[in-house]
Amino acid sequence: MPDRCFSPISETSCESRVSWYEAAAYAEFAGKSLPTIYHWNLAAGPLSEAYIVPASNFSGVAVLPVGRKQGISPWGSYDMAGNVKEWAWNEAEPGKRYVLGGAWDEPDYMFADPDARSPFLRASNIGFRCVKYIGPESIPQAATDPGRPPRRDLSKDKPVSDEIFRAYRSLYFYDKTPLDASVEPYGGGEEDWTAEKITYAAAYGNERAAAYLFLPKRARPPFQTVLFFPGETAFRQRTFSLTTTRALDVLPAMLKSGRAVLYPVYKGSYERGGGTEVEINTASAWRDRVILLAKDASRAIDYAETRPDLDRNKLAYYGYSEGANMGAIIASLDPRIRVCVLALGGLDFGRPLPENDPVNFLPRVKQPALMLNGRYDSYYPVELCQEPFYRLLGSAKNQKKRLIYDSGHMIPRYELIKAMLDWLDQYLGPVAVNR
Repeated sequence: MPDRCFSPISETSCESRVSWYEAAAYAEFAGKSLPTIYHWNLAAGPLSEAYIVPASNFSGVAVLPVGRKQGISPWGSYDMAGNVKEWAWNEAEPGKRYVLGGAWDEPDYMFADPDARSPFLRASNIGFRCVKYIGPESIPQAATDPGRPPRRDLSKDKPVSDEIFRAYRSLYFYDKTPLDASVEPYGGGEEDWTAEKITYAAAYGNERAAAYLFLPKRARPPFQTVLFFPGETAFRQRTFSLTTTRALDVLPAMLKSGRAVLYPVYKGSYERGGGTEVEINTASAWRDRVILLAKDASRAIDYAETRPDLDRNKLAYYGYSEGANMGAIIASLDPRIRVCVLALGGLDFGRPLPENDPVNFLPRVKQPALMLNGRYDSYYPVELCQEPFYRLLGSAKNQKKRLIYDSGHMIPRYELIKAMLDWLDQYLGPVAVNR
């Protein structure tokens, strides 16, 4: 079993800024090893993430002393989720080694999703822990070999014709039945905004959909409105909370800029979730899920159009991680969206069914689109996932832009805020606010 996170300073310290080579050298000096990705995952217990992650340090604030949070693996190790992510032995691809568990400044789903970095990297959010094998001679060679994930060759995929796309698009149509909306206050006492929770008839079945609407206090209606789509974290939580929704840490800045934020509760997220699992193991189930999510977004826009305090001609879309990829589908289907900000997106290595493959939707995105990415994002690597996504975007060449930051699967908060607000100012116009 792995030891606790390497702690040369004190018993309650967690060391970071150590390269893979330095970590491997220390482990050998101590008569131990860096764990393989298979041993690390067995010890970390990612299948129990619904219980481990909420008790772990994904605060976005700082590294904490080992054991300060109560996130504990099934085998008794602390901080294998969050705090600092940890070097593993295996090579991920030429020039990169796996680093696992996610960090304090990353989305919490990175606990279960592998990352990979240059073995020379010394980063403040990367550390390591050692393992001592009981029978090292019995470990198969395959366990220490490079762990190369299967990858789709995106260079060979071409968008379908307009005729075929029209058939795919029809799957997302729905009847504009009465909304039968109900509004109640949400929160209270905030300096810069007021909020409401709205429920209304969903675009499918007999369900009630929901959305949270945040309205700025320092601007005059009708407000420009930002439609938000979150990352996977929202689908792992059963209660909506601004304090645990990392992707919404830009919300105060959006509201201070004088814009409203409309946050639909998408099918499977928060109070509309049916369980703790978010993985869908068949292509047809994933297609069905994507169709419902796209309908949820458009149904929220239907509601926004009934509000005289929201400007129906100045609607933006902000998607974060999975939400950025969904933006390719939603924006191509709904022209009421006038501008897009897509953070941490990219084409997936897996191959979805063509009726929900972003490859077929991206060329149909005609709105101005800003794409924001991390240079060291192994979730969506630059050349393999980010650049094909950007090339396929159908926005006019002078109306699409991509900014890349020296980060992994996260964007520095203030850089994200500045880029997003500048883009909205450019295409929706600046908002006069009372200071």
